[in-house]
Amino acid sequence: MLRNALPASREARRILVGTLFSAIGRGLTLPFLYVYLTQVRGLEAGTVGLLVGWMGVVALVLAPIGGSLVDRFGARRVVLPLLVVEAVGTGSLAFVDSALSAFLALSVVAIGFAALWSGQTTILASLVDPAERQRVFGLSFTLLNLGIGLGGVISGTIVDATRPASFQTIYLGDAVSYLVPAVILLSMPHVGGRFAKETVTVDLKAKGGYAQVLRDGSFVRFFLFGLALTTFGYAQIEVGFTAFSTEVANVAPRVLGWAFAGNTLLIVVAQLFVVRWLDGRSRTRALAVVGLIFALSWAVLAGAGLAGSYALPVLASVGVVACSVIFAMGETLMSPVMPAITNSLATDELRGRYNAMGSMVWGLSGIVGPVAAGPLIGTGRATTWVMLVVGGCLLASTLALRLHHRLTPAQDGRAPAATPSPTPAAAPSASPAAIPAVGDGCRGALPEATPAAL
Repeated sequence: MLRNALPASREARRILVGTLFSAIGRGLTLPFLYVYLTQVRGLEAGTVGLLVGWMGVVALVLAPIGGSLVDRFGARRVVLPLLVVEAVGTGSLAFVDSALSAFLALSVVAIGFAALWSGQTTILASLVDPAERQRVFGLSFTLLNLGIGLGGVISGTIVDATRPASFQTIYLGDAVSYLVPAVILLSMPHVGGRFAKETVTVDLKAKGGYAQVLRDGSFVRFFLFGLALTTFGYAQIEVGFTAFSTEVANVAPRVLGWAFAGNTLLIVVAQLFVVRWLDGRSRTRALAVVGLIFALSWAVLAGAGLAGSYALPVLASVGVVACSVIFAMGETLMSPVMPAITNSLATDELRGRYNAMGSMVWGLSGIVGPVAAGPLIGTGRATTWVMLVVGGCLLASTLALRLHHRLTPAQDGRAPAATPSPTPAAAPSASPAAIPAVGDGCRGALPEATPAAL
C-alpha cells in the first residue's frame, strides 16, 4: 500500500524523505516544551502560554510576507534560509535560562516557521499532479508522524526533569534535523523555482495579490473554518493538553510520551487507509467529522482530569493517552484534506499566497489557543477551558457543513481533479524572474504537514 501511495515524481519522494528526518527531530522535543520551560527552567505557566502565543503573533505578521516572497522569487529561495533559521532557534532553546532568553529563542523559531509551511507546501504541490495531491499530503503526514513517533521514543529514554542536560540534548538534536531537508533541497537545484514568465498568463499585480485571494469567498469561508478548528484543536496541544494532563489529571511527564506515541502509532497505521477511503468523498463533510472527533477527545481528557482529582492515577493516565489517540483519528482526516482544498482553490500564480493564508490560520490560532489555555488552567479554571475547546470544535463542524455547498465537486473531492498537461519549464537563469517552473506550481509544515502533529 505504501508503494502505491508514493508520488510518481522522484523529486517529491526526496522531499518526503526530508520530511521524515526533520520530523524525527521534531518528535524529540514536541511533547516537552511546556514541561521544559516550567519544570526545568522554572517559568510560570501563564508566562509560557504568553510566550507560545507570541510565536503565533510573529507567524501571523510574517506569513503573508513569506507568501509574497514565494510567489515572487520561488519557494526554494525562501525555504532554504528559513530551515537554517529554524535550526538556530531550536538549538538556542537548549540554553535558555530566563523568560527573556526563552522569548528570544522562541522568536527566532517563529521567524523560521512563519513562511516555512507555505513554502514547503508550495514545493510539494508543484511536484505532483492535482489528482495526486490529497494522497501525497496524506503520505507526508504519515511520514511526519512516523518521524515524530520515533523521535518521541528516543527522547522518552533521555529526558529527566532533574537533568537539564537531557533536554539540551534533544533540542540540539532537533536543530540538526532541520539541516537534512535543506541538504536534500540543495541537491535539486531545479526544484522550487518561481514560474517562468512565459508560463504565467496573468501578471501578479494585475491579479491583485492578497486582495484577489480575499475576494475568493469560498476560500475566506474555508479560512474561518480552519481558524476555528485549529484554535480549539491543534493550538491547544503544546500548552492546553500538556498543562491539563500534568496539573489537573496529575500524570507524570512520561505519560505524555506514551500519549504522543499512541497518537503517532494510530496515524502511521491508519493514514493510508483513510486517504484511500477519502477518494471521491466530500472533503468538507470529512472536516465536519474532524470537529466532532476533536470535541470527543477533549471530553475524554476532562474525564482524565476528574480521575486525577480523585487520586486515580491509572485511570487518569489511560484518559490522557486515550485523548491523544482519539485526537489522532481526527488528524488522519484533516491532514490530507486541508492542504488539498487550499491548493484546489489556488491559482498557480497565487499559490504561495494561498498557502501563506493557510499558514496564517496557525498563526492566529497559535496566539489565541496558548494564551487562553495557560492562564485558565494555571489559575484553576480548567473546567472553563474544557467547555471552551469542546464548544469551539463543535462550531468548526457547523462551519464545515456550511462550506459544503460553496465548493465545486472537484474542489470538495466529490469528483476527480483534472490533470493538466505538463508545462515545459524555461531554461534556468540567474534572474529570479526567469527561474524555471516546476510542475504546475511554484508546501508543508514542517512540512505540513501540516503543522506539527499532536
